[in-house]
Amino acid sequence: MYIQTKRGSLWVDISGDGTPLVLLHGFTGSTETWKRLKPYLPSTLKTIAIDLPGHGKTTYESTYRMEDICDDVKYVIEALGYHKVHILGYSMGGRIALSFACTYPQYLKTVTLESTSPGLKTDHERTIRQESDEKLAKKLEIEGIHPFVTYWENIPLFQSQRSLPKSVQQEIKDERLGQNPNELAHSLRNIGTGSQPSYWDCLLQLDTPTLLITGELDEKFVKINSLMKKSLQNVHFRVISKTGHTIHVEKPQIFGKIVSDFILHNENMDNNF
Repeated sequence: MYIQTKRGSLWVDISGDGTPLVLLHGFTGSTETWKRLKPYLPSTLKTIAIDLPGHGKTTYESTYRMEDICDDVKYVIEALGYHKVHILGYSMGGRIALSFACTYPQYLKTVTLESTSPGLKTDHERTIRQESDEKLAKKLEIEGIHPFVTYWENIPLFQSQRSLPKSVQQEIKDERLGQNPNELAHSLRNIGTGSQPSYWDCLLQLDTPTLLITGELDEKFVKINSLMKKSLQNVHFRVISKTGHTIHVEKPQIFGKIVSDFILHNENMDNNF
């Protein structure tokens, strides 16, 4: 279904019935990202997957900020009649989930962050990353989606995906190829890691139960999340062995069990309060 906001029309895929879990995909992804995970989530969860701006079926204005997306995630939650939800974000979607948690903590029961970061700490780091993101944006606009996907699927971050069955690799490729290159370019410029605010200081104030999940082979994000863990008040941190950046695709059964146990534990805590 589409939910209209003042900035655009967000595609929202809803399945199941019960406690609401908002799902936010990564760069070049869509609501389709989660189809391998859903069978491993309990029937007591209702998944609310959103095609984020620049991706999938969503149509959105060309200029936006991280704060704008947070406002629209809040709008979706309210439009569906909820006051509090669980949220799970992967990579780019994790940055949005953390931004949302820092901006609207009263809407959240738990936060699950998969292979993500709070952004960059210094202006210098952000400037360097913005320059890198701009090069990728221009590559998308000039060369189109096919050359970009060939480049993107071969970066070191996704090397572990080569061990997946060929059919799953093709599903990932097809999802990437289905994107609009100009919209992906807007996403890089508007909410790339170099453009978003730093949320490192927010971690110190965030008391929402938070689950951090990284893959053992994704050394960069293991280090980042180890640092995040030190700043968070109410946190669980899991590193999944022999797994890379896309844990929910590479090890969906293990990932689903960890997320489900975390959410259900906190649901029980609320019910017993």
